[in-house]
Amino acid sequence: MEPAAPATSKEVRALYAARLSERRASAERAARRARWLSNARLAVFLLAVALAWPVFVSETLAKLWLVPVGAGFAALVLRHEAARRACDRAERGAEFYARGIARLELSDDAPWGNTGECYSDPHHPYAEQLDLFGPGSLYALLSQAQTAGGQARLAEWLLAPAEPAEIRARQAAAAELAPRLALREDLFALGPEAREGLRPEALVAWATAPRRLGGPLLRIALALLVLASSLALVTAMVRGRGFAPVVGLVAAQLVAALALGGRVDEVVSAVSARERELAKLSLLLGRLEDERFAAPRLVALRAALDSQGAAPSRRIAQLRRIVSVLDWRRNQLFALIALFMLWETQLALALEAWRARHGAAVAGWLDALAELEALCDLGGHAFEHPADPFPEIRESGPCFDAEGLGHPLIDPERCVRNDLALDAGHALVVVSGSNMSGKSTFLRSVGTAVLLALAGAPVRAQRLALSPLALGACLRVQDSLRDGASRFFAELLTLQRVVGRCAGPLPVLFLLDEILNGTNSHDRRIGADALLRGLLARGAVGLVTTHDLALTAIADELAPRAANAHFEDELRDGTLHFDYRLRAGVVARSNALALMRAVGLDFTELPG
Repeated sequence: MEPAAPATSKEVRALYAARLSERRASAERAARRARWLSNARLAVFLLAVALAWPVFVSETLAKLWLVPVGAGFAALVLRHEAARRACDRAERGAEFYARGIARLELSDDAPWGNTGECYSDPHHPYAEQLDLFGPGSLYALLSQAQTAGGQARLAEWLLAPAEPAEIRARQAAAAELAPRLALREDLFALGPEAREGLRPEALVAWATAPRRLGGPLLRIALALLVLASSLALVTAMVRGRGFAPVVGLVAAQLVAALALGGRVDEVVSAVSARERELAKLSLLLGRLEDERFAAPRLVALRAALDSQGAAPSRRIAQLRRIVSVLDWRRNQLFALIALFMLWETQLALALEAWRARHGAAVAGWLDALAELEALCDLGGHAFEHPADPFPEIRESGPCFDAEGLGHPLIDPERCVRNDLALDAGHALVVVSGSNMSGKSTFLRSVGTAVLLALAGAPVRAQRLALSPLALGACLRVQDSLRDGASRFFAELLTLQRVVGRCAGPLPVLFLLDEILNGTNSHDRRIGADALLRGLLARGAVGLVTTHDLALTAIADELAPRAANAHFEDELRDGTLHFDYRLRAGVVARSNALALMRAVGLDFTELPG
């Protein structure tokens, strides 16, 4: 039974804490039970050893005495395995809620989710500028997907804006999924092997590859050959002679195995030794097949899982069983029998038959699973932050109209919120202010809101309306010894990527922090003026921050399409205080000298 929807993040935190305590207690009970069953299994085994003498040597006991002992041992093995699985399931549930608490507390002491460093691209127009990936990132705040496909799908959504209809479809799906806490916990608990071992691209490539072996006739012929060899061997052993037919038939088998060997390896390589991962994938699909949805996107995805008639979880389970039996050949005791029976070749043919029937559907199953996992990530974020609304998506733009805008990676109790409105008639805001006053954080808040909104997630604001926008940011620029690039040149390359986005179909929203800070004031003034005029002429809107007050004149010259705004600070009792409130106009003072004095760099009394 799903919990009542919490009204605040604090209530979510309390719910997670209660569930964490329950899962840890369940894990401890299951672990104790597993230890008890393990000891009992050992005791029964020792009892069987003790019975071996009177049963087989002295024959004082009937062999039937071993029947209940063997049955008891088998039952204990099964119950021990069930207890171990229950322990693992409870431990994964505990980890799920521990991660949730870490996200809500923005803790540095525990992981939040998948970090997604593999998706980071230094040449992307905003990924590194907005710290999209990595520990403690926006992606880590969202991503709990347990398959590589689900993780990649969320990254794709954050790296590129969607069309308005697509965004609204994701919003509706995420809103429906938000209260389904049990579903998210189950997906998290079921997924580790599917995440770590199975590569979806390799599985799809294998499933859709052209046939490498013959069809049913070859399979029947090899089966008859093995059957003939087996019958010939049994006959020869019973009669004690006539092994020549056996040798001939085995030689024919070896010729067939050698002729097909390379193609057999190609068929089995992608799935060999992947039984556990396929089992988990089957369970993941089965868990989603148990759900019923109302949102159109979820209904369509659920229908995609049923498009081939039988449930995908059953089809993957069939594949898992073939792979499981195939892996018997690795057993040293069975290896000789496997060789005689052409085990690998025959099961490769069974894999080919599976591919012929279901291979074309695998990509669709994995795509639906990836989409559902990514939507669950959006729903989980909405559940954990019930005060964050889904934004209004407008068809035409440029438009960004926010009230009470904050940053989701700042403690809500400390987060100071501000308003911002940008459109074609009010396209540029030049934000001035002293160091540490909040300029960069405000730009990051705007950029993060755009990413979340255009991916289909709720945003940290009281209200947000926006149109699809192509985001371009220049907030973090570093020189590069390896590439021989100065900070100023690196900034120019980043700005070039921002301007280049204007050639695309969407209006650009630019976020430029301390623009052209790597050059002198004269060149900065001329370069910034040309850059901003060029961006506005191309239909872009955005924000630029500076502590060089000479640049604030640009907004006056471009009024009414541009305006100045600022963040203030106040020196009280020798200490600087910031309220992080965005105000209209140009900042009236600087804190640089005060900051120097605060760290002991006061040279005003030194002789000249």
